[in-house]
Amino acid sequence: MKPSAFGKKRQGLKRPLAPAAFGRGSAALATVPANEPANMPELTEAPELTKALTPAPTAAPTAAPTAAPAAAPAAASATGGVDVVEHLAALGETLLPKTFRPDELRMATKGEVSKKIEKIIEDLAEQEGMNPSQAEQADLITYLLNELEATVGPIGDDGFGAKMPAKNADGKKTLQDAKTRIQPLLMEHIDPAAAAELPRPELAEQVGEVVGELLVQEKINLNLKEQRDLVSLLLDDMLGLGPLEPLLADDTISDIMVNGPRQVYVEQKGKLILTDVTFRDNQHLMNVAQRIVTAVGRRVDETSPICDARLEDGSRVNVIAPPLAIDGASISIRKFTKDKITLDKMLDFGSITPPLAKLLKIAGACRLNILISGGTGSGKTTMLNALSRMIDKGERVVTIEDAAELQLQQPHVVRLETRPPNLEGQGEINMRDLVKNALRMRPDRIILGEIRGGEAIDMLQAMNTGHDGSMGTIHANRPREALTRLENMVNMAGLHLPTKAIREQISSSLDLIVQVQRMRDGGRRTTHVTEVVGMEGDVITTQDLFKFEFTGEDESGRLVGRFNSTGVRPHFLTKAEYFGLDRALMEAMNG
Repeated sequence: MKPSAFGKKRQGLKRPLAPAAFGRGSAALATVPANEPANMPELTEAPELTKALTPAPTAAPTAAPTAAPAAAPAAASATGGVDVVEHLAALGETLLPKTFRPDELRMATKGEVSKKIEKIIEDLAEQEGMNPSQAEQADLITYLLNELEATVGPIGDDGFGAKMPAKNADGKKTLQDAKTRIQPLLMEHIDPAAAAELPRPELAEQVGEVVGELLVQEKINLNLKEQRDLVSLLLDDMLGLGPLEPLLADDTISDIMVNGPRQVYVEQKGKLILTDVTFRDNQHLMNVAQRIVTAVGRRVDETSPICDARLEDGSRVNVIAPPLAIDGASISIRKFTKDKITLDKMLDFGSITPPLAKLLKIAGACRLNILISGGTGSGKTTMLNALSRMIDKGERVVTIEDAAELQLQQPHVVRLETRPPNLEGQGEINMRDLVKNALRMRPDRIILGEIRGGEAIDMLQAMNTGHDGSMGTIHANRPREALTRLENMVNMAGLHLPTKAIREQISSSLDLIVQVQRMRDGGRRTTHVTEVVGMEGDVITTQDLFKFEFTGEDESGRLVGRFNSTGVRPHFLTKAEYFGLDRALMEAMNG
């Protein structure tokens, strides 16, 4: 017997639905025509139009009802209308790029484009000797409009700021209205404990059946595709992060930025794009934020309005809630790519060159102490993950972060995470505490996700006391500025050390600074690889090994430049010789 999320009465109803709608069993369904679709198909994802137009199997009189027959796009006409629609849709797709240009679409309205598409359908139908019904023509226009925006360009875009490809706004409003009416009714019938134990596909099947009944009860007409989308929206709210779920599932999106309930931006290919995703209200947004942070044992509310957290896949999350966020809660999500980015993949992206990639691999293998510097969103953590692949599998590595996001591939890794104070203001564990404790854990290397305070002095001492190969990241625009910021952070520890003593500690601990930058074309590039040589008087001396020189941009707007080796003899050549990599290092420098 399959478990049910809805109890015994009707696979989901704690109480029966209105007698007028369903009577005994399913007696009310006797009026549903036998040739109309009644059974919900698999509801885990929305199929393509051609799948949606496949004739539905004949339903038994006792099947669960769906929307009114006239609203379903899969309803076939007596003359084989499904074949007509599929055939005309395929022909129409081939004509879209030839008929419309992106600049024309930006200046046109959807009404104007719809009329042109309607004329195309009429011409095609005449050429093919077909006679589609009005409902079939409407389905074709809607499908070809969406296909046009997905393949050619957005309609009615004024050019002031990028936007996500437009979708059917009326259809989306209909779905949201239906969700608003159906969700409270569904919550009355569902058994939360049983629902939590069911896998999503099975729960979707059960929810779909009940939603179909509720739609009939509430006299809401939705076609099969809209019913599938409605069930997906309801499940996202029940099991996931609501409106954010489609964005999290999109692998082309790297960042999600929620600015209150009515504005959600994403980053795609390095560019910020406004989406049409919204929340019902501020409370809906705060519920999603609470669901994120409570999953990792943290909280966000008026008394503690700032919180760092992470998603199940390791994506980093920052939440700031009212009263600090004036226009509603703000959620920033830095997504993790499913495919791990290595130095070789950076080479394919054009972020580095073969000689530079070789130098970085040698630096990681030679156990150099490396500091990765860059601005927000420049790819510091990505570079740190890539460099960590050069760590030998026999080494014990301890990582320390505010919100765990590093993805090390070695088998012997201990991951530590800071802890905020509790409601009484006690129990806080900060980065300094974890760095001190890590020194007692017999680490071969210590990796700090981000150096931002007094933990800098503890990290430098660890680098200088037998933990070679340690790494960290820091926010700075240039390598020299990174050293200055590191010096300031040592002072934040409150030790009142002389300036020269701090600089000597830095120069003796650090070996290499890797500067990464996010450029205006959205691409991330390694702009400097700078070696810390030593001290001259009171000044830390450095030398650049590689530099990126900007030369212009190509026809597509992508920046063009050269990664030049300075040709100097690396100061760590003797250490490379110890590891048998001196010849490879000089080949990389002469590359």
